[in-house]
This record gives sequence, structure tokens and C-alpha cells, in this order.
Amino acid sequence: MKKIAVVEDEAYMREELCSMLKKAGYETVEITAFETAVKDLIALLPDLVLLDLNLPEISGFQICQELKQKTPFPVLVLTSRDQVQDEIQALRLGADEYLTKPCRKERLLVRINNILKRYEGRPNLLEGQDFLLDRGTYTLYIHNTSVVLPQNQGKLLEALLAGELLSAAELCEILWGTNEFIDENALQVNLSRLKKTMAALDMKQKIVAVRGVGYRLERQEKG
Repeated sequence: MKKIAVVEDEAYMREELCSMLKKAGYETVEITAFETAVKDLIALLPDLVLLDLNLPEISGFQICQELKQKTPFPVLVLTSRDQVQDEIQALRLGADEYLTKPCRKERLLVRINNILKRYEGRPNLLEGQDFLLDRGTYTLYIHNTSVVLPQNQGKLLEALLAGELLSAAELCEILWGTNEFIDENALQVNLSRLKKTMAALDMKQKIVAVRGVGYRLERQEKG
């Protein structure tokens, strides 16, 4: 079941939207703490964010911008602001759709369905202990930010995220398409770069070498 987060300050409108979405088969989450909306959304991992622009404490434009900078979530703006410049600004900030209130239920549901279909066509996100990796772009989403990894680092992290113990030969095949000639030095350089990136981002998972066997990601237990 797809999860939709509703960011709306008017209680009646929020309840109506959630009721409509539940009847259409979606799971819903209400966001009412707007100053921490981005942080809360990152923790919730919704499939889509339904966002109003006229919010107290913080602008919906700011939430949209931060979400698009820090997460892979699609954003559908649903607002009473019907000025063309507002729509253009929201779309420039990365909004996937812009609809104005009042909006017919059928129109909203079709737009939601279309956005979700578009995002389903993208490479799946891989989930780590405290991060997400887009294996199509090697964008790493972690700690309220996003980082695009160099290709070799992305390939290594994607492979290790499968949770298997990988040999040097298997990692060479992943990086260079062959394991006929295993260049341990080149492999170590790439592993070291990824380890440094992970350490700089304070990632909870670490790359561990299993002597004579290969490499794996090891989860850190909460202390």
C-alpha cells in the first residue's frame, strides 16, 4: 500500500483529504508540525507528499525546496494560491504537480496515480541502516542531505547493500566488468575512497574485510 503524507494546516481540509485517500486505497500520514516537516517526512519515507503552500511558521515553498534537495520523494502541491507565478516558482523548486483548490476528487486522484506510476518506473531505492541509495543516479540520501557518489563508489555500495559477502573477484567484476585480472591495489583504492565517504557522512554501516574471503557491510547496533 502506497503511503501519502498530507502537509496541510486546515484541519477540515486535512481530514477530508486523508479520508478520500484512504477510500482510494492509500495509507495516509498527517503532518501538522510544519517547522520540522522535512525532518519528519524523511523519517516517514512516504511514497508521495501532498503539500499546501500557505502554512504557518514556514512557507510551503521552503518545504518543497528542501524535500527536493534532500529526498527522492515526489511532491504534489495542492493550494489555494492560483497565481501563475506561484505555480512557476513551485515547479522550479521541483514540485511534480501543481493543483489549485478547490480541486475535483477525480482530478487529484488521477494526478496522484500518474506521479506514482512515473516514480515506479525509476530504479528502486535501496535502503541502508540510516540512508537511502538511488541506484540509478548513485544519489545517497542521509542525515537530512543528499550526496551524489562517484560511479565506482556507487557501484560498490549498491553491491554491498545486497547483504552478501563479496569476494575481491566479484567486486572487480562489478567495477570493471571482468575478473580475469584482479587488481587488488585498484580495488583497495576504490574501497578506501568509499570508506572515507561513509566516515565523513557518519554512516552507521561500515565496510568490513573478512580475511581470505571478501568484504561485507556490517550494521552497527545502537549503543
